[in-house]
Amino acid sequence: MARSTDSDEGDDGFPPEKRLEAPNHRLIEAGIATIPDMETLRECVAYENAHQNRTPILKQLERKATELRETEEE
Repeated sequence: MARSTDSDEGDDGFPPEKRLEAPNHRLIEAGIATIPDMETLRECVAYENAHQNRTPILKQLERKATELRETEEE
């Protein structure tokens, strides 16, 4: 299944800015928790690095990356 790389949106149509620029921390956590794949995660990390570069958010993204890697190995 080929995917377009022209968009900043993952398969679920939820772009990094909506995941990471939510008005409260719980919505950001939910946005990170629902990242479906490594490509979307990379887009979110790139977005966060380019915009706010918040260490706690980057740590949450790192934990999500570990979770996705473990899921891919199964």
